[in-house]
Amino acid sequence: MHWARRLRVVGPLALVAVAAAAVAVSVSGPGAAPTGAGAPAGPAPASAGAPSLGSPPPGARSPGSPAADPGATRVIVPGRPGDPATVVSADEVQAPDGSAYNGIDAWFIRMMIPHHAQAVQMAALAPDRTTHRGILALADRIRAAQAPEIQAMRGWLSARQLPENDPAHAGHDHGAMPGMQTPEAMRRLASARGAEFDRLFVAMMSAHHQGAIDMAVSVLKSGQDQQVESLATGIAAEQAAEINRMRQLLAR
Repeated sequence: MHWARRLRVVGPLALVAVAAAAVAVSVSGPGAAPTGAGAPAGPAPASAGAPSLGSPPPGARSPGSPAADPGATRVIVPGRPGDPATVVSADEVQAPDGSAYNGIDAWFIRMMIPHHAQAVQMAALAPDRTTHRGILALADRIRAAQAPEIQAMRGWLSARQLPENDPAHAGHDHGAMPGMQTPEAMRRLASARGAEFDRLFVAMMSAHHQGAIDMAVSVLKSGQDQQVESLATGIAAEQAAEINRMRQLLAR
């Protein structure tokens, strides 16, 4: 990593570190989700087990192919507990607008799209399942913030001529991403009502948000793109604040 890059990420990482420290992010107490098969995923390390990297623009090196460039700079991204770490290229690729991005940036954007989509799906369940004003307000806030971010991330990929789903990694399990909830957990949430819905929603969304924070920290450490840096900083700070807000909702 260049010294300029090291200096540039100090501010965002410091902000994220403060927000994450304030969360103390294992969700416990009345909002805790069950563990085991089908349970909501809890706090996890920095990344999913198999990042899906973008196809480079014509003539550029493939960020995920060691054989193509054995001398490329690489970053180890830890997987969830029990999953292997993944090696991702940190070498820069030039975008059509002249900005620089790398494999970590592309991985973050590709993974955050379905991650945000699940949060929006969870939030959309709230109006028909709870009358808790705090939960309803939070769900509205999540939908209002994350749905536009999904479109912005798709625009980032389109501007760099990168497909949303990399054909080289077809069939990648998005459920392996930090914080992603299982189909069984989502069905449980959809079936719940009242206080039970509130408890599950807080536990699952808190774990989901922590997964997003972990991925944001990874890209802030090793990414190159300034737009991605700004997005990741905002996601980490906002979702850390929302975790605190959710814990307070059920503590009252």
